[in-house]
Amino acid sequence: MRSLPVRLDAVLVQALIAAALSFAHLHDLAAAAGQDGWKAWAYPVSVDLLLVAAWRRLRSGGSKAAGWCWFLVALTASLGANIATAGLLDLNAVPAWLRILVAGWPAVAFLGGTLLAHGPTAEPETAPAPAPASTPVRPAVEAAPEPAPSPATPVPPALVTHARKVADDHRARTGTPIDTPTLRARLGVPLPLAEAIAAQLT
Repeated sequence: MRSLPVRLDAVLVQALIAAALSFAHLHDLAAAAGQDGWKAWAYPVSVDLLLVAAWRRLRSGGSKAAGWCWFLVALTASLGANIATAGLLDLNAVPAWLRILVAGWPAVAFLGGTLLAHGPTAEPETAPAPAPASTPVRPAVEAAPEPAPSPATPVPPALVTHARKVADDHRARTGTPIDTPTLRARLGVPLPLAEAIAAQLT
């Protein structure tokens, strides 16, 4: 039984070398900032895991904005450690602001990993629902009969007598019979009552 030949990918080898160097730089920076022992080794692991989680989110088709945001955060942390340990920073006298950033990184990494792991993902496309089968046209429902007109509004005789005087006065002044709107305005009554009074004046 022949063993399968091992195929080395130059890009993968380069990625492993870069990851190892970045891992060492993050460890050295964390140790210089006061995170000694196992904590110094945990820092590069958290940065690399956040990078992987963000990259998986970008490849999964989920929220691109969240993936790019946390990918850039983790990349900035890794790149910053590489630059800081390249001779530009005295690791024996780390400034206070850098110690604060290193001490606060675990909370940032935890937040980013949680949001990436439990954030919304792309929903699978669903097939369109089939069109409903045509239903037979139902015959039109006969219109309900119109309600019978309400009985005429009762008018007190005294009001009719008063309205007749108003109408006579209007005819004497204008020479024309009084109309319903004018009668309503002169008497100050609702329109139905004014119409009922006008009907009795004719």
